[in-house]
Amino acid sequence: MLLSRFAVGMLSVGLIVLGAGEVSGQDYPNKPVRIITAPAGGGTDFTARLVAQMAGSLGQPVVVDNRTTILAPELVSKTPPDGYTLLVSGASLWIAPLFRTTPYDVVRDFSPISLIERTVGVLAVHPSLPAKSIKELIALAKARPGELNYASSSLGGGAHLATELFKSMADVNIVHVPYKGTGPSITALISGEVQLTIFDVGLIAPHAKSGKLRALAVTSAEPSALFPGLSTVAASGVPGYEAIGMTGLWAPAKTPGAIINRLHREIVQVLNQPDVKEKFFTAGVETVGSSPEQFAATIKSDTARWGKVIKDAGIKLD
Repeated sequence: MLLSRFAVGMLSVGLIVLGAGEVSGQDYPNKPVRIITAPAGGGTDFTARLVAQMAGSLGQPVVVDNRTTILAPELVSKTPPDGYTLLVSGASLWIAPLFRTTPYDVVRDFSPISLIERTVGVLAVHPSLPAKSIKELIALAKARPGELNYASSSLGGGAHLATELFKSMADVNIVHVPYKGTGPSITALISGEVQLTIFDVGLIAPHAKSGKLRALAVTSAEPSALFPGLSTVAASGVPGYEAIGMTGLWAPAKTPGAIINRLHREIVQVLNQPDVKEKFFTAGVETVGSSPEQFAATIKSDTARWGKVIKDAGIKLD
């Protein structure tokens, strides 16, 4: 899911992208391009393989190289900044350093190319819970502090952070129950073992439509076409709330601006193809296609938001 990572330093990323334009990169690419990403079969791998469709207009093969989520960014950070090795990564790239020391620095080691897609979450409850709206859920949680539980698929994961943000902004006491994986956490909610959770719309929607869960609101700032008719958490009682997952395309730091701009044009062209949009939509995500500067600004604000949540909630990973 949900799963969406630095302050002043992010400005330098934009300057790198703009200042490197002195290099023409007119002969780029003249050999295959490699995209390093997360293990095969997951959502990030799915995104990387759609991004690889830019091979058609680049005129060179684009190969997806699956590595572990921890190893992928480290490998890319150590490759030559020539545009032939790229990274497709989700929020773990900028969230992980908030918990632990990593072998890379997001600002120092990477040049953002484009935000590819975003994942919208849904706050859902077990149907037996006497709350049919966000306001009713907040009132119930305030009346029964510490009695309601919420599920997440891992400590520090998207569901954990998104719900802790909700708790903080709504000023409620709801107890976290971490499970080992999305499947067990969804099963726990459906069985009534826990009362609520926040997960990707693609995971929640089928169970909401079947009546096994009750969807209360989406976590995006605006209503989402991924779940028509469902209001936002922000508009339903928690003004300013937003929690979305993001996946982006990166190059090693100091990659020439001309190459960054070329790759940006190619990825936006891919994302605007109707069949690609449909594939993303069917998978429960929305395409974006931001500029490198917009992407850098988004990561800066996202890092600040989750850094505060982690600090305020005292979240620590063993």
